[in-house]
This record gives sequence, C-alpha cells and structure tokens, in this order.
Amino acid sequence: MSLWLWVALGSAVGGVVRYAVARLWPTVLGGWPLATMGVNVAGSLAIGALSVWLASRESASGVGVETMRLFWMTGVLGGFTTYSAFALETVTLAEGGAVLRAAAYASLTVLLCIAAAAAGRLLASS
Repeated sequence: MSLWLWVALGSAVGGVVRYAVARLWPTVLGGWPLATMGVNVAGSLAIGALSVWLASRESASGVGVETMRLFWMTGVLGGFTTYSAFALETVTLAEGGAVLRAAAYASLTVLLCIAAAAAGRLLASS
C-alpha cells in the first residue's frame, strides 16, 4: 500500500477518535476545553514514546518502520491532536471575557504537552 494511504488511514482513525473524545467530554460554553487539552497532552505523551520505540526498531531491522511512523505519528496522532482547535478555543475564551482563563489554558496546554512528550520518551527509554 502507498505510504500516502497509510497516512490517510491513520489520519481518519485519529480524527474519529478525537471526535469521539469531544462528544464524550463536551465543553460547556465559556468553560475550560478539557477534551482538546486532553487529546493534545495524550498525543504528546504517545508521540514521545513512539519516537523512542520506533527509533529502537529502526536500528534493529528498519523493516516497515517508516510505514509505522507515518501511520501512527503523522496519521493517527496528527489526526488525533489538534492545534487549530486549541487556538480557536483560546481565542473564544478571550473574546468571551475570560482573558486570564484563556492565557492559563494556553500556557498550561503548551507546558503539559512538552512535559508529556518528554515523559513519553523517558518511559519508552526505560
């Protein structure tokens, strides 16, 4: 199968899972967008761990590693996480008068995602 198709299939899977999370964990008007933060943090943890795991497979065999990377990291996690929704929700909070909440949400999301990516790499390395 073409590498393009692996990315497309992974993106579809990730997008559907993200949509399911948003449906199960809706944001109350003016509330903290926990679903988007959650998928971005979980995706950051997963991509950190996957980067280490796939790198170890690449040095061991190299067979299919690029396909797995494209499917899981570019496709599934690219479709699952969402910077555009994060940006829009931050702006919407600020426009609704919750400027401090918007700043806190943006700052906390970025910090948690960076920490999650580092934690994923650490967990996968041990």
